[in-house]
Amino acid sequence: MDFPTPLVRGQLVQRYKRFLADIVLDDGTEITAHCPNPGAMIGLNMPGLPVWLSKSPDPKRKLPYTWELVEVPGQNPGEFVMCGLNTMHPNRLVAEALAADAIPELAGYASHRREVKYGTNSRVDFLLEHQDRPPCWLEVKNCHLRREGTLAEFPDCVAARSLKHLKELEAEVARGARAVMLFVIQRTDCDAFEACHDLDPAYAKGLTAAARAGVEVMAYACEISAEAVRVDRRVPWLGANLG
Repeated sequence: MDFPTPLVRGQLVQRYKRFLADIVLDDGTEITAHCPNPGAMIGLNMPGLPVWLSKSPDPKRKLPYTWELVEVPGQNPGEFVMCGLNTMHPNRLVAEALAADAIPELAGYASHRREVKYGTNSRVDFLLEHQDRPPCWLEVKNCHLRREGTLAEFPDCVAARSLKHLKELEAEVARGARAVMLFVIQRTDCDAFEACHDLDPAYAKGLTAAARAGVEVMAYACEISAEAVRVDRRVPWLGANLG
């Protein structure tokens, strides 16, 4: 996924009301930007962090700037790594990767339909279909939490709706379909994934239960720059050994 226009760099002043962020651009201009992330954003919203923003060409937009990326402290002193925080991007990234067969485990389907109704008042992110294969119901979640080492975690707050999606994927497996829970890690410094047991123990238990019921759990890290974000490589889910 290429950014359509060059991103603008700045420094975070504060993030507030979930969807707003005050930022000082590198040229000294003070602006309020849209923050496209409803989560807790642990470690990503510290004042002073370098940030990258897109600017909409629409003159009618109340907030022309959107906060896209943040540079966060890395493993080594003085090191910063790129992290994507826009929760709208993972579906776009996966759509692009599916079209290019860049996710081997999900390659070979004839069609990729988006936002298909299923479950109880829900829409699955993707329904993959082929006449010679069972349908594949694919849910995608954005992951950007890293607290220790190189471990990515999801969620960063209680995620009741995401837990509901797991139950609906389980139901599709019970009907004979394939179901996949795909976590897109919008960070460049993680090489493993795990559910966040302390911030949402119900979801962590639900993910294990879904896997035992036949839902496939996958996590993919991304390549991230100020020019583009790409789904890059699969990383292991530490909960895969279910005992």
